Amino acid sequence: MTQTLDQVLALVAERRSEFEEKRHVPRDVISEFKSVGIYRASTPKLFGGDALPPAEFLRLIERISMVDGSAGWVASFGSSSVYLASLPLDTQAQLYADGPDVAFAGGLFPVQQAELVEGGYRVSGRWKFASGCMGADLLGVGIKAGEDRAGRPLTAVLRPEQVEIAENWDVIGMRGTGSHDLVVDGVVVLEEWTFVRGGEPTVDEPLYRYPTVPYAAQVLAVVGLGVARAALDLAIADGGRAGYTSAPKPAERATYRIAVGQAEAQLRSARAFFYEATEETWATVAAGDSASTEQASLLRLASAHLAKTSFEVVRAAYQLSGIAAIADGSPMQRFLRDASVVPQHAFLQEGMYDGAGAVLMGVQPFPGYL
Repeated sequence: MTQTLDQVLALVAERRSEFEEKRHVPRDVISEFKSVGIYRASTPKLFGGDALPPAEFLRLIERISMVDGSAGWVASFGSSSVYLASLPLDTQAQLYADGPDVAFAGGLFPVQQAELVEGGYRVSGRWKFASGCMGADLLGVGIKAGEDRAGRPLTAVLRPEQVEIAENWDVIGMRGTGSHDLVVDGVVVLEEWTFVRGGEPTVDEPLYRYPTVPYAAQVLAVVGLGVARAALDLAIADGGRAGYTSAPKPAERATYRIAVGQAEAQLRSARAFFYEATEETWATVAAGDSASTEQASLLRLASAHLAKTSFEVVRAAYQLSGIAAIADGSPMQRFLRDASVVPQHAFLQEGMYDGAGAVLMGVQPFPGYL
């Protein structure tokens, strides 16, 4: 039976504690995500996918993340097919031979030296932070061999049976993402099963003209947005609760109302900037043009700003919730833990403001920013 998104969200709500306990989103839930189009959202139309405009996909991830941050984070990698669009067309035809719903997860760093062999590379090493690897159909690892193309590492694509998953995801937040290490021992990967992340796509469709690395930052930042929306909604709903003392209810206190109002304005403003930058860039690529450096930079800036603002809003909601928020059973402490992870990601740290400022002022940003 094909599920609706609301049904899948109800399933996520029912099982989110299980995700935390198991430290990953189980494969049967990944199948439910497939049933609502998450893993065909960025698959080329050429191969039966939807190739959704980024804003549509981002709103899907925002909704899932309102229910559970880890589930949203794992679902966000439904966008990873934009990377796979750099593979040769014949390789992609094999990849999607059984259908467009393919879950890809990657542990790309630290990049490992690979041995050049006839027709490809012999790959060995260990890679970190492979979010969603427990439910993936394909796995990618970062390699270098000889001269890197354009100074960027290759990603080698492997089947799950070729990779050992070292289950070591022991963290404070986003516990259910299953971001374990990947270990590979001497597997030969053919040249045609490697690509440069953000490299030239072989598919001529609008989605693959959208800036790839900024999009990778966006799909993670929007997870923080969903978590923040849920936390703030809870703080608003809690305004009518009675406290442990005889003090006035929260909604009767000016300080509580002011804090809620400020948080609402902060979150909506950051969200509006985020989607505005997304829609403007999409309009450019949908018209057949390339996104400008300034547009790509605004996507990076809006993403970093959204991640930072979302965490600040969750922290404010947590503080408003008082002593009840510290209980293990309180969703507010889970919101705080999950939201704290998002701006820690390398794509979303405060250094992105430096890169954006450089582009705005017409100077060269730091290497790897764009």
